[in-house]
Order: sequence, then C-alpha cells, then structure tokens
Amino acid sequence: MPTKSILFVLTCLFCLARSGEATTLHRCEAADGSITFTSMSCSHGERLSKQEVHPYSPGSVVAVMPEANHEKTSGMNIQGREPGIVGVAEHLCGNVIDARQRREAIINRRVIAGMSAQDVESALGKPDKVNIRTSTTTYRYDLKRGRSAQVDFDQRGCVKEKGKSRTAKSPR
Repeated sequence: MPTKSILFVLTCLFCLARSGEATTLHRCEAADGSITFTSMSCSHGERLSKQEVHPYSPGSVVAVMPEANHEKTSGMNIQGREPGIVGVAEHLCGNVIDARQRREAIINRRVIAGMSAQDVESALGKPDKVNIRTSTTTYRYDLKRGRSAQVDFDQRGCVKEKGKSRTAKSPR
C-alpha cells in the first residue's frame, strides 16, 4: 500500500503549478520506513525533511551557455569599402571595345575595330566571298547598286584597326 501512495504523490508532483520558481515539498518518513511526499505538514511521529522541486515547464528554454554580447565584434574593423574586381572576362579580340559598343554596332549594322568575325556576321550576315591569305582573312559583301564592302581580319580573327583595314557600313 505505501508504494501506491508514493506513486500517487509523485504523480501529483507533475500537476503542481508550473512557475519558474522552485516548490517546497515535505518528505515524511514514518517509523515503519514508508515515505510520503506532501505539500501539507507531516503526521505526528513522522520525520520531516524539506525537498525543493524545480518543475519542468514544457516549452521553456534552459540556457546552457551565457548569452553572447552581439555589440562586440572580434576586433575586425568593419567599414564600408569599394568591392574589388577579381577577374574580368576578356573578349576574343581583347577589350578594345566594351560590350555596349559591340551591341550598338551590331544593332546599327556597323563594323568597328575590335569586333570578331562572329560579331561581323551578326551585324551584316554571311559574307558573299571569303578570302584567306597567310595571316589575314577578308570578308567581302556585295551591296546594292554594284557597291561592295570589305572587312579585313587579323590572325586572331578580329577586325583590324581603321588605318590597317577598310570597314564596311551596310546601307539600310
């Protein structure tokens, strides 16, 4: 019978108020050795000892480590600074012209130095005649009214500069 009363008392312990504070229980030990836990006082002739119980509250968080001070940093001097460029994509013909100039030339059907053969074909279409010599390639375009245009490329396949080549502009 004493074990049933202990189980009953232990079950009641879980039903106590769920506050963050500890609850004091009385542990009463009778002469025959039976133990009773109660929030009331012990009976006459029982030995009393007080027990502090810290009930677990579901959803509560117990801090294992002290909270970090987020205001302090690790000694790094963090200041605003300009981003650095690690690498720049280089065009086949070097960066003689930028991407915006290249796009505008293709849209306006113009050929400028620094364009690749693919850029020229995007602007003017496939050439009517291709002439390949030792280190240079020449595209020839037969335009309307018997006119023609010639585009000279260097050994890398890039349009030569104006002094070294004739550039073509296609009529609309």
